[in-house]
Amino acid sequence: MKRIFLFVLTNVAVMAVLMVTSRLLGVDRYLTANGLNMTALAGFSLIMGFGGATISLLMSKTMAKMSTGARVINQPQTADEAWIVQTVQNFAQKAGIGMPEVAIYDGAPNAFATGAFKNSALVAVSTGLLQNMTREEVEAVIGHEVAHVANGDMVTMTLIQGVMNTFVVFLSRVIGYAVDSFLRRGDDRDSGPGIGYMVTTIVLDIVLGFVAAIIVAWFSRQREFRADAGAAQLMGRKQPMINALARLGGLSAGELPKTMQAFGITGNLGKLFSTHPPMEERIAALQNL
Repeated sequence: MKRIFLFVLTNVAVMAVLMVTSRLLGVDRYLTANGLNMTALAGFSLIMGFGGATISLLMSKTMAKMSTGARVINQPQTADEAWIVQTVQNFAQKAGIGMPEVAIYDGAPNAFATGAFKNSALVAVSTGLLQNMTREEVEAVIGHEVAHVANGDMVTMTLIQGVMNTFVVFLSRVIGYAVDSFLRRGDDRDSGPGIGYMVTTIVLDIVLGFVAAIIVAWFSRQREFRADAGAAQLMGRKQPMINALARLGGLSAGELPKTMQAFGITGNLGKLFSTHPPMEERIAALQNL
């Protein structure tokens, strides 16, 4: 319930910021008596497309901690905590990035990395992961998450999401205006857009949004293959990552908040919308390295 509340609250706040920004810049008035102002619509689309993705990225660490209840390890209290911090530090040095924050959260086996910048990221592992896997396997999972950070996957996915969102907003309104113009040809247009524009825009926002989600998910799956290979490179051998994936394939993966699913170690959505490839494909890719 807490995760749902935070998710809804965050999205409402982001949308409010974007709408105020577009109003201040005057790009929300792209519908005029003379037709579409394409420059204003392009500006509006960019703000709505990249604005939400960028704000979410900048807030990602804070939201991750709040939504999962992750506890940052500032001073290790146990030998396990000290080992986790040392492992992350070793991998960060090998990968040439700044030391990420390290956190533990209660939950089923999973892990994630998030953050807007390579040198100030967050790497978190679940208690279920620590309890159900060997140290070597946990080390491989940590290497996978550090590889995400080193590859700049958070920023890359934000850019891809922003581009897709921009096209969805722009195309749905252009097509909506064209449909409305066809349906209302010869009518007085001073009254503003008609029902054709509104319905078409809403429908296309949904339909094109699904298409965009499929494209973003495909890019996310490619990132997973790279992160698996990155973990093998950081460890100097691929077998620990193969073993970790095989074990995770037989465990019930902990659900992550939607904003972090792309950077977790496992995913459980349908094939087209899944942010992660099937475990057997990931293992096969590692074996063929």
